[in-house]
Amino acid sequence: MKFPLNPIIASLFLYGFSQAADTTLKFKISDPGRTFEGLGAVSAGASSRLLIDYPEPQRSEILDYLFKPNFGAALQHLKVEIGGDVNSTDGTEPSHMRSRDDENYERGYEWWLMKEAKKRNPDIIFDCLAWGAPGWIGGGNFYSQDMADYVVKFILGAKKVHDIDITYTGVWNEMPWNKEWVKLLRRTLDAKGLQHVTIVAADQYDGSKWEVAKMAMDDPEFDQALGVVGVHYPEGSSPEYAQKSGKSLWSSEDGSKPGDWRSAMRIARLYNRNYVGGRMTKTLVWSPIASFYDNLPYARTGHMLANEPWSGHYVVEPAIWITAHTTQFAKPGWKYIDTACRMIDGGSVVVMKSPDGKDLSVMVETIDAKQPQTLIIRPEGITLRPLDVWLTSERQQFIKLQPLAPEDGAYTINVEPGSLYTLTTTRGQAKGAAAPPASMPFPFPYKEDFEGTATNKTPRYFSDSSGTYEVVERHDGKGKSLRQVMPALGIRWMHPNPLPQTLIGSRCWRDYQVSTDVLVEKSGAAKLFGRVGDLDQGGQPATGYCLSVSTSGTWDLSSTFWQAPKQSTTQSLASGKIDFKADSWHQLQLVFHGEKITALINGKTVADVSDSTQPEGSIALGGDWNHAQFDNLEITGKPIHPLVGTMTGSSQWDDSFRPSDAGDGRVETRWNAAAGRSGGEWLEIDLASTQAINQAVFRQFEERVTRYRIQYWDGTQWADAFRGGAMKSYQCVSFPEVRSAKIRLLIEQTNGKEPSLFEFQIRHAR
Repeated sequence: MKFPLNPIIASLFLYGFSQAADTTLKFKISDPGRTFEGLGAVSAGASSRLLIDYPEPQRSEILDYLFKPNFGAALQHLKVEIGGDVNSTDGTEPSHMRSRDDENYERGYEWWLMKEAKKRNPDIIFDCLAWGAPGWIGGGNFYSQDMADYVVKFILGAKKVHDIDITYTGVWNEMPWNKEWVKLLRRTLDAKGLQHVTIVAADQYDGSKWEVAKMAMDDPEFDQALGVVGVHYPEGSSPEYAQKSGKSLWSSEDGSKPGDWRSAMRIARLYNRNYVGGRMTKTLVWSPIASFYDNLPYARTGHMLANEPWSGHYVVEPAIWITAHTTQFAKPGWKYIDTACRMIDGGSVVVMKSPDGKDLSVMVETIDAKQPQTLIIRPEGITLRPLDVWLTSERQQFIKLQPLAPEDGAYTINVEPGSLYTLTTTRGQAKGAAAPPASMPFPFPYKEDFEGTATNKTPRYFSDSSGTYEVVERHDGKGKSLRQVMPALGIRWMHPNPLPQTLIGSRCWRDYQVSTDVLVEKSGAAKLFGRVGDLDQGGQPATGYCLSVSTSGTWDLSSTFWQAPKQSTTQSLASGKIDFKADSWHQLQLVFHGEKITALINGKTVADVSDSTQPEGSIALGGDWNHAQFDNLEITGKPIHPLVGTMTGSSQWDDSFRPSDAGDGRVETRWNAAAGRSGGEWLEIDLASTQAINQAVFRQFEERVTRYRIQYWDGTQWADAFRGGAMKSYQCVSFPEVRSAKIRLLIEQTNGKEPSLFEFQIRHAR
C-alpha cells in the first residue's frame, strides 16, 4: 500500500470536495430481494499446488488472509476440484479412486485446504466439481453410473474421513453437459442419503451457458434435480427467462488476473454488477491463490500470489480487500434490497439487510466513474444510526473512515472515481496484517533423494503437469523413489494432455547440470528435461531440451521451442542406440553451458551439441504412460544473483508508478510510463561500476510490450545486447555477456498502451 492517507484527512476529502450531481437511493427495509449466498473461490486446475509446501508461520498467515472472518478476504464459499489425475489447467489433481476398488481420501491437497478453511470459518460452504476422471469410469464414458458413484463417494469420503460437509456439486466443468445424467446424479445422491446436496449446472462459459434454466422449465424431473443455475464469466447479465426460472443464479466461476489494482478492478465491478444486472446471488473467483510456477498458464491468477514456498514470500493482492468489502459486511442469508440495487454513473450500488432487518450494509463501486458524485441514501423502516465507512482505492486499501451520521432521515456521501466504499451498521471488521519474508530465488544447487517424503505423497516443490508422481518404496530396498503411477491417460478435460511430466525449479536457471537415476518398469521411456520454459494449456510439450531413453535401446536429445504463438516445434538434435534394460537403474544427465548442451547416459557422453533455442529454464522429469521411477535428483551450478543499481526511466504515470518501483524487488509495485506514451520509453539501471551482464528478467503488466531491446552503454553510445519481440507476463532472456556500468530496456513498440513493468532485473549467470 503506497502513500496511505490519514483517515481523518481522507474523510474530509471524501465528504467535502465532490462536485457531481446527487443520486438518491430511496427504499424501504421491507422491500423484496433475493438472498445473498456468499462470495468465494474455486481451488482447481492445480492452482493451490505449492501452498501446502509453505513453512509456518507463513502458511497460516496466507490461510488467514483467505478464510479468517474479519481479517482479509473472509471467503464464504470454497469450491474444489474432484481430482481425476488429468491436466485441468496448471497441472493434475490426484483422484480418490484410481480403480473401481480403490478409495483413498488423503491424496492431494484439497482435503487439507477444506479443513484449514473450516478451521478458520466453521460456516464456510463447500462445493465440488470434476474437470476430468480416471479412464475406468464408464469404460471411458464420463456420463455414466460410475461417474455418479465417483462424485458421491468423494462427498461421502469428505465427511467420513475429514468431517467436511459438502453441500453442492456439479456436472463436468465447461464441457458439453447431459441432462439425463443430472437426473441420474440426483437419484444417486438421494439413494445414499445426500438429499441435502444441491446440484449446480452446467458450469458453461459459451453462448449456451444459460440454456440449462430454459430446459428445466420443460422437464419436471430435470427441474427437480437442478438446484442452482451456475454459469462462468456472465459479465454481469442474465436473460429474463433465467431470472424467472425460480432457481438461484450463480457466477460459478469468474474473475481475471487480479494482480495489482488495475487488474483487480474487474473483480470490484463484478461482485456488485453480477447482482444488479443478472440477479446472481453468488460469485466464485478462480482461484483463491496463485500458488503455482510462473511458467505455467495464467500466472498470478488469484486473490493472492504465493509461489515461493522455499522463501515463504507471498503477496497480498488488492483482490483480498476488494472481496472484504462485501464478505466482512454481509453473510450468506442476508437479503438484497432490489429497489436500492442499481447502476450509478460509472459504477454500481447494492444494499443488503440482515435476516432480522436490523442491520444494513451498502456496497458502492465507482470503478468506471470519471468524476466524483454524491449519493443520498434514504432508508425507511429502520432506525437510523451512524454508519461505519470503509474505503478502498488504488492508493489506500480497506481503510476505515470517520462514521457517517444521518441527517434529515438520510445519509449523504461523496464518492470519488475508481474506488469502493462500504457503509454499514455492523461492527467488528478489521484489516489483518502480517509481514512476509523477502522473495528469494529457488534454492540452488538442489538435491532430492525423496527420503523425507511419506509414501504415496507428492514431494515438495514438484508440480505434475501431466500424469501423477508419488513417492514409493524402491523394490530393491534402497530407500524411496519418485514414481509415475498412472498407466494411461484418463477422461481428459477440454484440452489435450502432454505425456507425463513433473516440473521443479527456476525459470531463470541458465548454466547448470542436472542428473537423476531412472528405472523403467517393464517397458517404455524415461525423460529428463532441462531449460524448461513455458508449458502450454493446450497439451503441447514444454519448451526446452529433453533427453529421452527407451527400453527399446533408442535415445534422443530434442529441442522444443515456440514457432508461433500457441504452437511449438520439436526437433531432434541427436539420437542413437544404447543398452537400457527395463527394471534396472540407470543415470541420465544434461549439462548446459551457453549454447553447448551435453547429454550423458550412465556416465557416458552420448551427445555434445550446440543450440540456442532455449537459453534458460527449470527442469522436469517425465516419460510415457508407463511406470517410470526417479531417484537422486541433483542440480548443480553457480547461483544467480540480481545486479542492483539505481533505476531511472523516460517518464512515469504519476508518483504511484515510478521507475524505481520496477527495481524494488516487489511484485506489488510497478512502473507505468506517462499517459499516451508507448514506443521509445525506457528503463535504465546504473550499476555505478562496470560489471558482467548476460541475463534480464521481466515481470510485465498486461503483456503490452510487442518489441524491445536490451542495451548497454559501451562508453560512447548505447549498443544492443538483445532484441526481443512480444514480451510475456514473466520472461527471462539470456544473451552473450557484456560488460558495462549501465544497461537499459528500450521499448520500441507496444500494443498501443503505455508500457508497464512490475520488475526489471539484470543478472550475471555463470
